Amino acid sequence: MSDTDVADGAPHPGPIDRLLRPFGDVRAGEGVTVLLMCFNIFLLLLAYYVLKTVREPLILLAGGAELKSYAAAFQAVTLIGYVPLYGWVAQKLPRQRFLAAVILFFVGCIQLFFLGSRVGVPHRGFVFFVWVGSFRLTTLAQFWAYANEIYRRREGNRLFPLIAIGSTAGAPVGAALAGWLFGRDMSPYLMMEIAAAILLVHLLLYRVVAARMGAAAGRPAAEPIKGGNGFALVLKSKYLGLVALLLVLLNIVNTVGEYILGEAVVMQADAQFAVNAAFDKEAYVGTFYGTYFLLTNIAAILLQAFVVSRLVKRFGLAGALFALPVVALGAYGFAAAGAALMVLRSVKIAENSTDYSVMNTAKQMIWLPTSREEKYKAKQAIDTFFVRAGDMLAAGVVFVGTHLVHSAVVGFARINIVFVLLAMVVAWLLLREYRRLTSADQPAPAAEKAS
Repeated sequence: MSDTDVADGAPHPGPIDRLLRPFGDVRAGEGVTVLLMCFNIFLLLLAYYVLKTVREPLILLAGGAELKSYAAAFQAVTLIGYVPLYGWVAQKLPRQRFLAAVILFFVGCIQLFFLGSRVGVPHRGFVFFVWVGSFRLTTLAQFWAYANEIYRRREGNRLFPLIAIGSTAGAPVGAALAGWLFGRDMSPYLMMEIAAAILLVHLLLYRVVAARMGAAAGRPAAEPIKGGNGFALVLKSKYLGLVALLLVLLNIVNTVGEYILGEAVVMQADAQFAVNAAFDKEAYVGTFYGTYFLLTNIAAILLQAFVVSRLVKRFGLAGALFALPVVALGAYGFAAAGAALMVLRSVKIAENSTDYSVMNTAKQMIWLPTSREEKYKAKQAIDTFFVRAGDMLAAGVVFVGTHLVHSAVVGFARINIVFVLLAMVVAWLLLREYRRLTSADQPAPAAEKAS
């Protein structure tokens, strides 16, 4: 429900409404809340990237890359028990108290890590790595579940591309802030406390948004969420099952794609070293990825700010949903044809920037026609466990292709093309279900409709 419903009569666009209009279809009275939501997810990503940067030295200096890989696998296992626990807590508390409980829980965990560093608790790096992954998946899914609840489908289609600008911008700013703090020799545990302070502001903004929109939502938002297991909600809904399958496939494509690019970079560095023994391979790889990440973030911000809203307005969810598979198909078509490294870098920048902007918005829009329980519980299951399952399956693809089939870069690119084509079929089926659910122009619960 927009802020327009709160005011009497038909208000004229305010200065913030007009300020946001170059970036999307913002109507009278909506601008302030959109800006608050955008800033709120910006703060969440800012805190996450500080914590994400902190976790790298803590685990790499404690156990190296091998321990890091074990921690990533362990994180997927913990989510099997974590998702039902999250759903159980959600049905015990009213919405605002539940949001506060989750954020304060993570802030409390940061205090425990800080105290653990003072008394020398062992294996802190391993535990922190697993915790950061769960924190990111939980809080992001929760934010977008909240956005899906306070906005109806038509409003969400218009406004989510603008809100997501905060997410796209928060990542590079958070990484830059963490790098700046490390450059001034700040302790990782003090950096955790900075992230905790940011999270408290993030929580406060939830309350500000609720004060603006809660009274006009016209829904029992103050009541606890109904019972139901997140995994069960996914399994009994055709619509949600297709959502989970699509995200798993796209995650496999992206992870295998990163392997393709990494393998090509290493091959190029080895070739240069073979010609010149003084060639610094580490500096070459570091410079390559520094430029790669920078250009990807710049492209993602530009796409989110100026393209996504217009794409959705012109083509609807279909345009947002098919953008990434189409770009990925072209990217791995070039790779399968034996493209040079700089071409591979360019197409991967195109793929990842589309993923971080257009597809990120589409991932949130697909939840608009679902029930409140599905928004919070099933979304947690898909955005946590199923996403991590995609990572594990991608690792299996790389292992089989490397050790059993002995595929080269071109071979992995061809494998990825198959996964992209499968993702396009699933996206088409998902859109068909989406149109069926929204045919009455009302956000009907997917679990009921798909039965």
